Amino acid sequence: MTLSAALWAGSADLARAALAHPFVTGIADGSLPRERFAGYVAQDAFFLEAFARGYALGVAHSRDRGTLETFADLLAGVRDELRLHDGYAARWGIDLADVEPAPATLAYTEFLLATAALGGAGQTCAAMTPCMRLYAHLGQALAPRATGPYREWVDTYADPGFDQLAATLEALLDRTAADTPEVRRAYRRAMRLELDFFDAAARRWGTVAAE
Repeated sequence: MTLSAALWAGSADLARAALAHPFVTGIADGSLPRERFAGYVAQDAFFLEAFARGYALGVAHSRDRGTLETFADLLAGVRDELRLHDGYAARWGIDLADVEPAPATLAYTEFLLATAALGGAGQTCAAMTPCMRLYAHLGQALAPRATGPYREWVDTYADPGFDQLAATLEALLDRTAADTPEVRRAYRRAMRLELDFFDAAARRWGTVAAE
């Protein structure tokens, strides 16, 4: 078993919790209130900008051309997600330029950027892979039953192209990381922060630019 597969299997409990989370099920069946989803879009756009910076730090710290090019390709892939958010923002009047990050958003972005700034490529991959793999997992699991206004969100993450981006990052993790306690902690921490992000979205963000 590859390291990335072992790390994903080791957090299967958190993946199950994410799939069953009320925020995620509300997206799948269309019952999530619009203002909750609008708040999520605003916060997630802030998060994705930090995620892109994490990839950029990976580029800066790469020690070989292959690693550099892979991080650069992954950085380019974030633009597609940001365009999805731009589309929602344009349709629903969400001001993505003036988002006040919620505590759960800051906890996640600060963890990612600190790891990418201070750790090596393997540690950076361990912190960033859970987001990619979890969203691909959610998209694929929800696609057969998703209905309602958030179908576009589901289709984005169910797309084979997104799964390939997740697999690319996993392959880079396998190539650059060792199976150490630090790597396992970073992966597990990122998975928990994903759940915290959904918890905050389900409760409604404290400050949302769309409101």
